[in-house]
Amino acid sequence: MKPILEVKNIEKYYGNKGNVTKAINRISFDVEPGEYVGIMGASGSGKTTLLNCISTIDKVTSGRILVNGKDITKLKGKQLSRFRREQLGFVFQEFNLLDTLTIYENIALALTIMKTPAKEIEDRVRSIAERLLIGDILEKYPYQVSGGQKQRTACARAIVSNPSLILADEPTGALDSKSARMLLDSIETLNLELNATILMVTHDAFTASYCKRILFIKDGKIFNELIRGDDSRKQFFDKIIEVVTLLGGDSTNVF
Repeated sequence: MKPILEVKNIEKYYGNKGNVTKAINRISFDVEPGEYVGIMGASGSGKTTLLNCISTIDKVTSGRILVNGKDITKLKGKQLSRFRREQLGFVFQEFNLLDTLTIYENIALALTIMKTPAKEIEDRVRSIAERLLIGDILEKYPYQVSGGQKQRTACARAIVSNPSLILADEPTGALDSKSARMLLDSIETLNLELNATILMVTHDAFTASYCKRILFIKDGKIFNELIRGDDSRKQFFDKIIEVVTLLGGDSTNVF
């Protein structure tokens, strides 16, 4: 089966000839359909820059990034906008919901832009809202619901258009521990039940323990890789802590 995402020897430099910073230094990896992959690394390691390049927020200096076999580093203008709209789903630390729209309308927005028929929009929005346990707040506005509910709304918005790849940047960063657990359970549901392909950046070992595979980034390069396999989340968490310790980082949450 062909990978959803292929990252091929990408580099990202900042600065000029006299003062060049290598944020990403020849990174390569693939993500298969239905995988749930985490990216970890200390602050300044290059993990967010990597996600920004994959999401087309930033441009690589060299190398190629392919999604479903298409080199997205060459896309411009309308092609790039269409790719983002149809192929990517985003979940950020800040929820990025529109306060003037209801929860239902926030989730439905991407489908509305894509001119999806109204009946199909309603069916898809209500189906994903029920899976994420927010079916009872669809008529409320973002300011009327909790942080955890906002982030699950962001997850619903990310998946409702059936994108090829969901990108999550520190999705639990603004949540308390209970809300974070509920969100991670929800993301896991999307992965297991809907076969959603997820790439998530996190600094937190507990959050990362939900992934099936983790890439550890150090100084712009892949430092290590862990595959969960048959491990329990607790066993995987312990292995993550060992690598984080080697990286010289820390993890604020305990299991």
